[in-house]
Amino acid sequence: MSHVPPDSTSGAEPGGPTGAPNDPLRSILQLLRPPGWVIDELQNKLVLFLNHVLQQEPAATERLRRQAGKPLRVQWGDFHLCVAPTRAGLLERVDPVQHPPELTVSLTQASPAELARRVLSGEKPAVDIQGDVQFAAEVAWLVDNVRWDLEEDLSRLIGDAAAHTLVGFARQAAQAIKGFAARMPRPPGTGGGAGQ
Repeated sequence: MSHVPPDSTSGAEPGGPTGAPNDPLRSILQLLRPPGWVIDELQNKLVLFLNHVLQQEPAATERLRRQAGKPLRVQWGDFHLCVAPTRAGLLERVDPVQHPPELTVSLTQASPAELARRVLSGEKPAVDIQGDVQFAAEVAWLVDNVRWDLEEDLSRLIGDAAAHTLVGFARQAAQAIKGFAARMPRPPGTGGGAGQ
């Protein structure tokens, strides 16, 4: 007798709903699926990180205050995270059963490799957004305008000069990776034609 986790994709067509056949990276990631408590802890750390970034942007926390209590679900394949803005303009995790999402943002790119390629080349990943229009507009503003100031955070730990040097090296490495990703051939049907 075999045990199948409740969120298993068994019985689904190869590659999931997008029909991407046998993506090797996706297969490896499914084999390496961490236990539930690890996923839970990683989601807690992600929310802490997001709140750290939001606290550096007063306009962002003000926008989130206006949406306090409205649950948001972010989904990519089997991964999902439900959060809601607080009255302080930060995020807290919520139970999606007790707090049905008013807005759902789904990353539609099934392949982790293709998603990474898009992000590294500076493209925004394809998303499907459903729900509260005003809440969606606020989330879109956050995505477009809130950035993590890595150099500022590092300068508190290692000093201004060292942080500036380290971030400069990281930017050069990121540019090299973006250039490499941009030269990678795109799989057929991913919209990589001219004008994209």
